[in-house]
Amino acid sequence: MSARSEKIDIVRRIHPQKFALWAAMASMVMFFGAFTSAYIVKQAAGSWLEFPIPNLFYISTAVLLASSITLHLSYRSYIHKNFVNYRNLLLTSLVLGITFVVLQYFGWLELFNMGVDMKVNVSGSFFYLITGAHAAHILGGIAALIVAVIHSRILPLEFKESRRHRFELVLQYWHFVDVLWIYLLIFLLTVK
Repeated sequence: MSARSEKIDIVRRIHPQKFALWAAMASMVMFFGAFTSAYIVKQAAGSWLEFPIPNLFYISTAVLLASSITLHLSYRSYIHKNFVNYRNLLLTSLVLGITFVVLQYFGWLELFNMGVDMKVNVSGSFFYLITGAHAAHILGGIAALIVAVIHSRILPLEFKESRRHRFELVLQYWHFVDVLWIYLLIFLLTVK
C-alpha cells in the first residue's frame, strides 16, 4: 500500500461527527486565542487594573478536573460493561460540571464586590469576557452530559458501538474544555 493510499484510508476512518467536533474545537482554540491576544494588546496600552483572582476560581478548577476524571472513568466503565459505575460516575460528572459553573458565578460576584466590574477598567471586562465565554462552552458540554445521563437511565443497559461513539464525543469535548480552562487560568495568572 502506498503512502498516499494509507493517508486516504486514515481519513476515511475518521468518523464525520468526530471530524466535525475536532473542527469545532479548532475554531474554539482560535476564538480564545483571539481573546487572549486582544488581552495582551490592550494590557500593553496601559492603565491596566491589577486584581487578585478569587479563590473560588481555583476551587472550580479542581471541581472541573474531578469532573473530567469521573467522566473518563464512566466511559471506561461503559466500555467494560460495568453499567452501575457508568451511570453513577456519569451523573457525578454532570453534578460536578454544574458545580463548576455555579462556583464561577460566585467567583464573578466576589470580583464584583471587590470593585472589579465591566465599567471601571477594561481588565475586568476582559476577565469576565474570557471566563464567561468559557462558561458558555461548559454549558454546551453540560447539555451533552444531560442527554448522556438521560440515555443512561432510559435506554437498555447494553453495550452498543453507536452509544460508545456518542459517549466518546462527549468525553473528548469535556476534556477539551477542561484543558482550555487550565490554559485560560494560567494565562490570566501569568499575564499581568
